[in-house]
Amino acid sequence: MVQILIVDDDPVIRMILRKTLQAQGYQVAVAESGEECILQAKALRPALIICDWLMAGITGLEVCRQIKADPDLSSIFFILLTSRSGVVDRVIGLDAGADDFLPKPIEVHELQARVRSGLRLHQSAQDLQQLVQDLQTQKQLLETELAEASAYVRSLLPHPLTGKVSTTYRFLPSSQLGGDCFDYFWLDPDFLAIYLLDVSGHGLGSALLSVTVQNMLRSQSLPSANFYQPSNVLRSLNEIFDMDEHHSRYFTIWYGVYNQQKRQLVYASAGHPPAVLMSAQVSSSADIQLLKTRGMPIGMLTESKYPSDFCEVRPDDTLYLFSDGIYEVAQSDEVPWNLNEFIQLLSQMHGSQPDPLDPIIQAMQSFSGKGSFEDDCSLLQVKFG
Repeated sequence: MVQILIVDDDPVIRMILRKTLQAQGYQVAVAESGEECILQAKALRPALIICDWLMAGITGLEVCRQIKADPDLSSIFFILLTSRSGVVDRVIGLDAGADDFLPKPIEVHELQARVRSGLRLHQSAQDLQQLVQDLQTQKQLLETELAEASAYVRSLLPHPLTGKVSTTYRFLPSSQLGGDCFDYFWLDPDFLAIYLLDVSGHGLGSALLSVTVQNMLRSQSLPSANFYQPSNVLRSLNEIFDMDEHHSRYFTIWYGVYNQQKRQLVYASAGHPPAVLMSAQVSSSADIQLLKTRGMPIGMLTESKYPSDFCEVRPDDTLYLFSDGIYEVAQSDEVPWNLNEFIQLLSQMHGSQPDPLDPIIQAMQSFSGKGSFEDDCSLLQVKFG
């Protein structure tokens, strides 16, 4: 039953209001003063209060201010009972937090109509508050699930390699779960497969597609694929991951195979930024090679071709793989960085730092003036001893 609280220092007014509303089926409580009203409001949490404006002690206006200032009571629908009808008086009442006014002398039908209207608005406010709480709960659950999914994606990152070929990397997902992924694994004692991919979009869907591709490549379970031949791997991926069957998501990828006996790297790419091969000391453009082949992103066109290419790997060469999120950042003047500027920065850091990955990340964050990247950011370094 709906609870209504009546506040008036006139016993006759209290009796008329109480009997009228009880006859309508409401549960009615009464208070003789503003002080008593505040105490009863905290105890009963009524849906609606009808309070006289002019009372001894605390006035109805002050009662309204205190009720509306209390977060636990602020949703109560508050009707000021008053003989004042001027616009200025109504403005004062509204500024104090009043939701409606009931003029004196009281007309029963108007009283009943204003109470019904007030209770409808109170119920709507309650429903909205419950909806907000439900949304906050769902948001917290979603954030927890996304955090668990992000932790799972991180758990799939490969362990660094040591020895004749060594690796290190930085993986910085954006605020949303994204689709960056990379891996490397020995096909046999002489051949090392290396790749980095970037799924379009953000969210759980992109991450799931990324993990699916990673599991296929890591387990070498891609149907009809020869993992020693990059062009064959990309063609097989394109046959399976048609974007029309994966919620319009596609991905870019760079895939290479290093033959450590011949010191030769065979590679192919599908719409991905070029891998960058640098000598131990960069003194000219000849010491920097951009490794990229022509090819559409995986999933866009079923008949896409993915030619491969190769290069010789010199002793102490270093290979850098990255996603476009690391350089597609807006500078403080809102002008975005481009690939050539990033490669120039990479070459500078490569020659001056024993481990340039953190300085590169910090430099890009400094240029953007932000502490995080808007897109996923992956940077992989492979050193050939």
